[in-house]
Amino acid sequence: MREIILDTETTGLDPATGDRIVEIGAVELLNHLPTGRTFHVYINPERDMPKEAEAVHGLSSAFLKDKPVFGAIAQDFLQFIGEDVLIIHNASFDMAFINAELGFLRMPAIPPERVIDTLHIARQKHPGAGNSLDALCRRYGIDNSKRSKHGALLDSELLAEVYLELIGGRQTALVLEAAVTRKAAAVVATQLAQQRSVPLPSRLTESERIAHAAFVAELGDQALWKQGLN
Repeated sequence: MREIILDTETTGLDPATGDRIVEIGAVELLNHLPTGRTFHVYINPERDMPKEAEAVHGLSSAFLKDKPVFGAIAQDFLQFIGEDVLIIHNASFDMAFINAELGFLRMPAIPPERVIDTLHIARQKHPGAGNSLDALCRRYGIDNSKRSKHGALLDSELLAEVYLELIGGRQTALVLEAAVTRKAAAVVATQLAQQRSVPLPSRLTESERIAHAAFVAELGDQALWKQGLN
C-alpha cells in the first residue's frame, strides 16, 4: 500500500482571496514505512509575500522570484502522488490550495476521499489535548528541533513519524521486521536442509593430484598461491 505524506506552505490563509502555494513537500510510504523517495519544490506565487506569512516559513519574494510557477511543476507533482492516498495535517487547508492551483490550470481537482486528515485522527485519539504538529511531536518523543520555521518537506517528514504513531505504525514496523527475519531464517533453514549429509567424493584422479602438488612445489615459497594457504 502506497501513501503520500504531504504539506504545503503558502502566502496566506485563503486561496479565494488570492493567496498561493509557495512550497510543496511530500514523502512516500509503502506499507506504512518511508521509502526515502520525496518530492520537494519551491514555487513562484506570482505575487508579493506578506510579512506575516514570511515570518512563518521564512520564504521571501526575493527568494521565490526565480522559482518555477505552479503550472511548470504540476505534472511532476501529480506524477509523484499518482492515485494514492494523501496524508495531510489539517487537510482542508492544503487541499483548498492544491485544488485552487489545479483549477487555475483547468485540471481536475483531487477528490476528498483520497485524503486522510491526521488532525482529525489526533483529535479523536487525544480529545481536548493540543494536536498541532509540534504538540504531537512532543507527545510522541519525535525530535522536531530543526523546525525553527515551517518547511513543507521537513514537516512532511515529521508528520510521517507522527502518522505512524497515530496508527500504531511503529508496532507495525516491528511486526514487518520480525516477518522479514522469519522469512530469512526459513530460507537459511531450507538451504541447510538441501545440503548433502555426505560430501561428494573428489573427482580428481591420483595422478592429477600428484601433478598438481608438483606444480605448486615448483612455484617456490614466495608464490601467492602458497601465501594464500597460510
